[in-house]
Amino acid sequence: MKVYFKVAACVLMLGLGLGPGAASAQEAAMSAGEIVKVDKEASKLTIKHGPLDNLNMPAMTMAFKAREPAMLEQVQAGDKVHFVAEKVQGVLTVTVLERQ
Repeated sequence: MKVYFKVAACVLMLGLGLGPGAASAQEAAMSAGEIVKVDKEASKLTIKHGPLDNLNMPAMTMAFKAREPAMLEQVQAGDKVHFVAEKVQGVLTVTVLERQ
């Protein structure tokens, strides 16, 4: 009975992304880029980026929705960034943003 509980707890932790490697999985999904434009009215960031492996996209320049309005305040055109872009309800969205 104790073994079953431990296995179930480990499976739950891994499913929630709390197991070993959770941070490295997020780091692996991060891409390098440069902010080209910040559009506060549209809540969008235009980013010149390298390949986005998690989205199977090649390097290009494109606009992304900012998940949080605060992201628009922490960067300006010309800033080098690391970021995670994901499809959120069908919209390409920056979900994590770190200025370099």
